[in-house]
Amino acid sequence: MTIEEMKQKKLQKGYSYAQLSDWSGVPLGTVQKIFSGETAHPRYATLHALEQALKEQDGSMALNDSAVFSYGDSNEKKQGEYTVGDYFAIPDETRVELIDGVIYDLAVPTFDHQRIAGEIYRQIANYIMDNNGKCEAVMAPIDVQLDCDDKTMVQPDVLILCNNEKILKGRVFGAPDFVLEVVSPSTKRKDYFKKLEKYENAGVREYWILDPYKKQLLVFFFEEDIYAQLHDLTQPVPVYIYEGKLSIRFEHIEEWCNQMDR
Repeated sequence: MTIEEMKQKKLQKGYSYAQLSDWSGVPLGTVQKIFSGETAHPRYATLHALEQALKEQDGSMALNDSAVFSYGDSNEKKQGEYTVGDYFAIPDETRVELIDGVIYDLAVPTFDHQRIAGEIYRQIANYIMDNNGKCEAVMAPIDVQLDCDDKTMVQPDVLILCNNEKILKGRVFGAPDFVLEVVSPSTKRKDYFKKLEKYENAGVREYWILDPYKKQLLVFFFEEDIYAQLHDLTQPVPVYIYEGKLSIRFEHIEEWCNQMDR
């Protein structure tokens, strides 16, 4: 959907900028600048979030991406006020993430999701082991206290950590070097927008977003200002933190993605 098509949809449905911001997770000021034309070349992730919000409204789909988990004394705390202490008070069998004081419910990952993430983890881990690398590859669930504060705790699908001094109390304190998120219907806007912003600001060097439904991979390498480098799954893709010496192959993953359409 182009920006012009989004403008037409907004006019047809009578949506406000505030509604689009709330549904998509895109800041209100950013929405206004895009629709006014002030921002001529918005980020792909921002446009994707707006497009998905509009499509979901048309289909009357539940916006579960930011569906929060209500726990404990909900009358005493509001979203944005939760801390790492509240995060650890939630029962282990309930998977959540904490981002800027907001608790997000995480659905149990599907078989397809896990084998895709697992295949990428396998290739990375094998490369590190075969080359006696100092970094470590880890697959979810693993707690990452991204900002080293008490307001954010995330669980990337796959990460690479090259500084083992960040491993404290069985979790990661600070930014990993590399993060992969495999998109699911309930996490897509969080992965494309909220986590993109958080990972970049925290100092993650490289961030991959793999969408198995679109059979696409978005690569962000913040050290060299590589933003929204889009790949299909037909060719190997280099891991930039390894200067291209490691490339991830997608033959099996592409086949699994095709099977998801059946």
